[in-house]
Amino acid sequence: MCGETCKHGSEGTGRWQHRPVTRHYEGFEGASLSEYASFETVCDLAEFISEHGRLGGKVYGYFGNDLDEARAAFEDYAGEYRSAADFAEELTRESGTEIPPSLEYYIDWQALARDMALSGEILVFQTGFDEVHIFWTR
Repeated sequence: MCGETCKHGSEGTGRWQHRPVTRHYEGFEGASLSEYASFETVCDLAEFISEHGRLGGKVYGYFGNDLDEARAAFEDYAGEYRSAADFAEELTRESGTEIPPSLEYYIDWQALARDMALSGEILVFQTGFDEVHIFWTR
């Protein structure tokens, strides 16, 4: 019905009116897209979302809808975990830090993960129940 240029909304005036190409879009996992985005931009974002799914939409939004920044963030992707606390615990154990068994239950992994996020060391994106994705910051 409507192409890039149409007369809808200006009927009877004989004037052409520029209409957005993209008004309604699905499958972009919550990513915001300008109504007047170029076809190339829409295709690039669609490819990115297709590759990264819901996580891609969240990362794209976090970086202010800057696709280049969102792509660059995936270079520092640390992985998917059940929680940020699981990430903090795994990181600590893999770093060679030996924790005596008598102290294991006193370590607050959730607080450690929260501190890492608040200090800007990591970015945490939750995409589902028991599904968080961790990125290192630069």
